[in-house]
Amino acid sequence: MLSAPQNCVPEPGLSARLAALRHRIAAAARAAGRNEDCVTLVAVSKGHPVAAIEAAAAAGCRDFGENYLQEALPKIEALRGLALTWHYIGRLQANKTRPIAAHFAWVHGVGRADIAARLSAQRPFHAPPLNVCLQVNVLGESSKAGVPPDGLPALAAAVAPLPRLRLRGLMCMLPDGLEGGAQRAAFTQVAALLAGLRGAHPGLDTLSMGMSGDFEAAVAAGATLVRIGTAIFGPRPVESRPA
Repeated sequence: MLSAPQNCVPEPGLSARLAALRHRIAAAARAAGRNEDCVTLVAVSKGHPVAAIEAAAAAGCRDFGENYLQEALPKIEALRGLALTWHYIGRLQANKTRPIAAHFAWVHGVGRADIAARLSAQRPFHAPPLNVCLQVNVLGESSKAGVPPDGLPALAAAVAPLPRLRLRGLMCMLPDGLEGGAQRAAFTQVAALLAGLRGAHPGLDTLSMGMSGDFEAAVAAGATLVRIGTAIFGPRPVESRPA
């Protein structure tokens, strides 16, 4: 359990939302015959201030996800005294890889071998290997980043040997508006893709999938990380700035 920042009391609404969310995650895991503690909750804090992250940390959150580098770096610095794990879940750009490699423990959206090579080369040698997930564009959406399913074996083969990275698994994002059966089918396909990669990469152990609107279907299909913002923090108070 995290120690709360000095003088930080969890905001009552946030604490209640977080408790309800954890209950739903545990129930989804039990319904799928999985252990209740098999899913790590990544609290997506983009657009929310440091005080909100402090409150979530005081309520027991350890893992936080940020989409925009310019917004994330001051938060990471301000909260350096807490034992938090930071996940970069935004779109990766070549000119952003150095600070991402230096300040995050996880990167969830690797879709290109050249980006992975930059992250490896720029990861500080005093830091442990950077955990990375390959982003799969499972439904072939033109608006989504990621590699198509048939490109995964080649990308995994290129990323796995990189010396400052640890290839952990796959990440996906589904479009809004999918009904439950379609969500479950897409997530099940991603789980099958991970299983198929394990023949060549037996250490793969992570499925980063599921957000506020579809995490129960993701947990049912085998998600080990769910990335949830609104269901914890509520609506963003300000519009996040891409950076």
